[in-house]
Amino acid sequence: MRDVFVTILVFGMLPYAFKRPYFGALMWVWISVMNPHTQGWGFATTFPFAAIIAGVTLLSMFLSREPKNLPLTPLTWLLILFVLWMNVTTVFAIYPDAVYDQWNKVMKIMLMNFIVLMLIKTKEQIQHLIWVIVVSLGYYGVKGGVFTIRSGGGEMVWGPMSTFIEGNNEIALALIMTIPLMHYLQTISPNKWVRRGLTVSMLLCAVAAIGTYSRGALLAIVAMSGFLWLKSRQKAGLGLLAVMSVPLLLAFMPEQWSKRMDTINTYEEDESVQGRFNAWWMAYNLAKERPLTGGGFEVTTPDLFFRYAPDPFDIHAAHSIYFQALGEHGFIGLGIYLLLGFMTWRTGSWIIRNTAGNEDHVWARNLASMIQVSLIGFAVGGTFLSLLYFDVPYYLMAAMVVTRILVEKDLREKAGSRSGTATNVRGQPGRLNLPQSQRTLRGSG
Repeated sequence: MRDVFVTILVFGMLPYAFKRPYFGALMWVWISVMNPHTQGWGFATTFPFAAIIAGVTLLSMFLSREPKNLPLTPLTWLLILFVLWMNVTTVFAIYPDAVYDQWNKVMKIMLMNFIVLMLIKTKEQIQHLIWVIVVSLGYYGVKGGVFTIRSGGGEMVWGPMSTFIEGNNEIALALIMTIPLMHYLQTISPNKWVRRGLTVSMLLCAVAAIGTYSRGALLAIVAMSGFLWLKSRQKAGLGLLAVMSVPLLLAFMPEQWSKRMDTINTYEEDESVQGRFNAWWMAYNLAKERPLTGGGFEVTTPDLFFRYAPDPFDIHAAHSIYFQALGEHGFIGLGIYLLLGFMTWRTGSWIIRNTAGNEDHVWARNLASMIQVSLIGFAVGGTFLSLLYFDVPYYLMAAMVVTRILVEKDLREKAGSRSGTATNVRGQPGRLNLPQSQRTLRGSG
């Protein structure tokens, strides 16, 4: 029944995607983040929904007369450079015959991220994008939170099978990233029942994240919660909610959960943690020998662990977005990736700084703040997970780029209306005589 429902839903929405390309982009985000077909047990689990949606979206985009240029900002150029560099490292991969499947998967993700950047143009479309991400991940948060409460925390929460967020650690991080986005939607939702529903969803996502038994998630929650409190305008309300809910939640979890979290203090004795360290050393030693290109995709092999790992028989994936970038794409790839994060952060800071005190751009300021909070959670939790190609951070990056473009445009238009539009000798609009503060908007970020 679920297979039929998902199939009817997807094919029922395809005509809208064909008519409006940006709707197709949102459908892609939904199918790639939520993977609703994995919730069935029949033909839908292997049906190529993503390929069909991507094909319809691309066809619609090429046939549409709507603007669809790629915004060439410094952040966009960095993302292009990162994609190009991944292709370079693929050419020089240690195992060139083994990398195609992963290369193909990553390039599809990046292509569709660029499509999202090209098609999401307005404030409403940005907010629709955030809603799609929240609903896609929030479904598992609400479901997992209810499951944790019903089981008394005695059973572990897992993500949808055969996806980026299948593992308990991965779904935990995804849910942590979703909480600030839910808080943003609260700030723009006029309906009190929607706001209350989002509050309940935030709490259930937190319960579900704790119910994954993920130690990295616990560290990410602490880091993100502190930053969320700093960024929020409702500091008193959020602080009171945390003071009331956190002790109750921790007391609710069983002793086995507490024992697992306690191993954070004794990581030297934990085999899982030591396995991660072993994989990190392998990636670092590999990058030292191949500093420019690393090993390319698919470097988790017995041969490479035998050559580069302290313990050649303890074979693990990188379990870190940073060491994954280092091992697969070398020091240059890691540098580009870190610069991507830094520039995304600076873009958000630019938005916050230039919209301070401007009521027309409260939505943009709140969005930039909450995306920053979400990325803090990803940056901390990603230290322990192989989620370098997880698509949600790239979608948030796209939302940040488009938001800054809209804010810049609006500020320039308002500055122009205040100072007047210059005209040339033929009476045509000429260059605006903007104040210095507005003339330097683009370069100040």
